[in-house]
Amino acid sequence: MKQEENKTEDPNSKGRLKEILKVLKRHHITQGISPEKLCDILEDLGPTYVKLGQIMSMRSDILPEKYCQKLARLRTDVKPLDFEMILEILEQELGEDPKDIFYEIDPEPLGSASIAQVHRAILQNGEKVVLKVQRPGIKETVAQDIALMKKASGLLNLAMGTGNLIDFRSMIDELWETTKEEMDFFKEAEHLELFYENQKEIQYVTCPKVYRQYSSYQLLVMSYISGIQIDEIDQLEALGYDMSEIGKKTAENYCKQILEDGFFHADPHPGNLWISDGKIAWLDLGMAGYLSDHYKAILKRAISAILKNDIYELKNAFLSFGTPKEKINHAQLYTDLDDLVGRYMNMDFGTMNVGELMEDFLNLLKIHKIAVPSDITLLARSMITIEGTLKICSPNVNMLEILTTHMSAIMFQEFDIKKEIKHSIRDLYSSSKKSLEIPAQLSDLLNITKNGQIRINLESPQTKEVKDQIGSHVNHLILTIFAASFWMGSALLCLTDIQPEVFGMPWLAFAGFCIGGIFMLYLLICMIMKKKSRKK
Repeated sequence: MKQEENKTEDPNSKGRLKEILKVLKRHHITQGISPEKLCDILEDLGPTYVKLGQIMSMRSDILPEKYCQKLARLRTDVKPLDFEMILEILEQELGEDPKDIFYEIDPEPLGSASIAQVHRAILQNGEKVVLKVQRPGIKETVAQDIALMKKASGLLNLAMGTGNLIDFRSMIDELWETTKEEMDFFKEAEHLELFYENQKEIQYVTCPKVYRQYSSYQLLVMSYISGIQIDEIDQLEALGYDMSEIGKKTAENYCKQILEDGFFHADPHPGNLWISDGKIAWLDLGMAGYLSDHYKAILKRAISAILKNDIYELKNAFLSFGTPKEKINHAQLYTDLDDLVGRYMNMDFGTMNVGELMEDFLNLLKIHKIAVPSDITLLARSMITIEGTLKICSPNVNMLEILTTHMSAIMFQEFDIKKEIKHSIRDLYSSSKKSLEIPAQLSDLLNITKNGQIRINLESPQTKEVKDQIGSHVNHLILTIFAASFWMGSALLCLTDIQPEVFGMPWLAFAGFCIGGIFMLYLLICMIMKKKSRKK
């Protein structure tokens, strides 16, 4: 681990830096960056930067949505490796001649992405498999690129004119952590096994099986799943599939992943969803997200609050998702959430769009400066992706409707009549006890009012700010009065014959002018500093 960190901090990357500067110069980066230009630059810079674009596309909580939409279209295919190179890597990872294990390996790749290349193969026992082979030296290349990105993150903010609005450094750190996970094929194998374990009772869902005995850190051997991509509607309907049923079952299984399993496919685009022998096959678990029981409970509360139009509960759930970076303007947050929910409540339930809803919530998080964990933003982007996939293959399927139906079923299963009765009795007892205290409290309040001791404390989100401004103006006024007093007194002392003299004036008058000047200089510095802080 220490060696890896050192590589990211001090790589020997002068040649790589020259390549990057040439690309940036070719795209005239000094003239600013648009979403389209950013996509072109990332593609030209290579696999690491394409991966960065993919990470950035899923961070609409910190990146403007127009950038996210463009970055989501980045092409992931790169020039494939020579088959001879693939055979060399296989022999290195397997520790023996690939021909001793595989009866046949297709030299034509199924796909070639930034980190790995995929080939079909057949084991000696006749089983069809897929080989996911990691590109040689990719870890060192990515480490060098990450180090250079960190150094250039400030310049990128400056070039885009975003200041501190976009924290590119945090996105680069996230890229490094995500890419390290994707380069660890043991991790992807764990994802596949966990996904299989979670879905083994669902008859209409499948995923690739991992061959652990042949897999390594840089080689993943999986069972081959033949089928048709979920957006190939004509082919599927020609085979007798009902696209509406496919859409509903896909959405239902996705809801199970996030509300029950707490482990979900984070990139459910059509290329990762296939129909195979009447089953929905979820492919490529390299990118997956986790939801703790805590966040699953918050998500259920938030959905329930939206349906009940309970703004107070929704606000509490909203704040529970993240950590405020600044003091929350609660009145404004209530207003924004009320407007948001009101807008969706006026729609027909069947036309409500969960993707748009998630986008609006992410924008609110950004506006109110609430930082959220990466798994939450990953979930939001994943939900937007799955809804986009469903729109292509089954436009009539409503994700939010299925989500709420699934949640209602879970709540019904979790409902315990004995616990509910106990809670109700406890709440009733607590309310009754408090109601008995009301007459005594009212009597105390009347006595305080009668004696003129009542005090009302009003607080608004702007109170502290206004108070600070008034205090600052008063301080400036006092300094001005002091300076004027010293100068007026010094002017009067100039009419006297007090000795000795400095610059033709009594020394006392000279001292008074100096003290007054110091007050005014201090006041001027304070005003300049305050003006700069407001601009920030």
